[in-house]
Amino acid sequence: MRKLPIGIQGFQGLRNDGYLYVDKTEYIYELVHTGKQYFLSRPRRFGKSLLLSTMKFYWEGKKELFGGLKIEELEKGNPEAWKPYPVFYFDFNRDNYKKEKALESILDVHLKEWEKIYGCEDPEASLAVRFQHLLVRAFQQTGLRCVVLVDEYDKPLLEVMEEREREEHDKAVYKGFFSTLKSFDEYLEFVFITGVTKFEKVSIFSDLNQLNDISLNKAYASVCGITEQEIREYFTEEVETLAEVQELPVNECFTLLKKNYDGYHFHPQAEGVYNPLSLLKVFYEKEFGSYWFETGTPTFLVKKLKKDGFDVRRLTDRTLYATEAMLSDYRADNPDPVPLLYQTGYLTIVNYDRRRRRFLLGFPNEEVKYGMLESLMPEYVPGASSGRGTDIFTLESYIEEGNLEGIRNILTALFASIPYTQERDPFEHYFQSVIYLVFTLLGHYTRCEMHTFTGRVDCVLETEKYVYLFEFKRDDTVEAALQQIEEMQYALPYAADPRTLYRVGVTFDSEQRILNGWKVQE
Repeated sequence: MRKLPIGIQGFQGLRNDGYLYVDKTEYIYELVHTGKQYFLSRPRRFGKSLLLSTMKFYWEGKKELFGGLKIEELEKGNPEAWKPYPVFYFDFNRDNYKKEKALESILDVHLKEWEKIYGCEDPEASLAVRFQHLLVRAFQQTGLRCVVLVDEYDKPLLEVMEEREREEHDKAVYKGFFSTLKSFDEYLEFVFITGVTKFEKVSIFSDLNQLNDISLNKAYASVCGITEQEIREYFTEEVETLAEVQELPVNECFTLLKKNYDGYHFHPQAEGVYNPLSLLKVFYEKEFGSYWFETGTPTFLVKKLKKDGFDVRRLTDRTLYATEAMLSDYRADNPDPVPLLYQTGYLTIVNYDRRRRRFLLGFPNEEVKYGMLESLMPEYVPGASSGRGTDIFTLESYIEEGNLEGIRNILTALFASIPYTQERDPFEHYFQSVIYLVFTLLGHYTRCEMHTFTGRVDCVLETEKYVYLFEFKRDDTVEAALQQIEEMQYALPYAADPRTLYRVGVTFDSEQRILNGWKVQE
């Protein structure tokens, strides 16, 4: 079994210890030889740290680590290649930023490490001044300009987003510290900054207007993540083993991998990329799991969606649009959660309206889609608890068995758990959200469609033995719901189907917040 680099973020250890490496060094060559200062936004656990670590050892001239890689061939004959430049690598992954002055502390730790190498003129000076002195001294001592690499610059800000005073404090610290990169440009050879988000009004961007944001650049759409071609080039052995364990044909295994883990697009015309963490984990575990979600539940995002009254049905109904400017910026006080959903990897580009110059967004794959919806369920539907027998799995079992009474009881319990509000509109929002979440999640286990050829039926569920046509009405009669099923001819596609077909009319009372009508026609 080959060594898969799960959790390995250091390029040197990866190469020295014989881990499999997907060669991305061609991108580094292009970046180095065509520009100077860059910013790249990508979701968490997408390979940003490994990319920066690779850059670090390239700039430090560690040629021996790059044997057999594309950049070795590209740099052949270049007399300027492999010089050991002074590298200042800021790693913001290594601390808890909820502690008092945590950001200043980690900056101080970094500076002290480099002051041991290049000396310290004034240990009592501000962090920014000490950094300025380091850039000058490193240049004077080596005769080479400096390389500055910043990994996950926004982690300190994301951790304190719900503490506005601390967030503003950390922004001010950044403003004082990284403005050095603009003032001391003559001492800089190369700058590369990564993060999940691009916070508006953070000096690292407003002051550093020379930073080239390549987050939506087609040429670098695959700089992080793994393409279909790279899977076939580097992981054929792992795919064949996975197919054998899962008792699947190899081509079907590729299809399932694509369905579950592919689909991230960082440019509308670029090929999709796979989430590298999920891909490596599925090869290691030899199981199709939700590995990216296991590394961190989007609690903050889930609460924000509910608090802001976001219509969760828009996550899959192809109505989420955003401009490039919206995707490139994020403000904590922005009532629109779409930019953050995109930047954190829960949404991706699925199309582009060239005339209107806007992106259509959606879930990248099934791992993200169902992981996100499962995270939303307990927030919107507190009653969906396996301990109470009102969970999706129990409902799915009743649907498979044709247990109509059980289905009715679970739906009654779920809708009874909708929080009480004085206004009718919030109930309508919850009413629609609960239907959407319950039946979309059922679609992960049972075939569930939301549309028909003549119009719109609320839900069609298909199992091996049964077909269910659901029509939901609020403050109306079950007869009206069943009549709509008939008038719209929702049952027509199943006229020759041998399975038992149920037409189910369901009504809700918005005053009492209960399911008050249920009628079935076989």
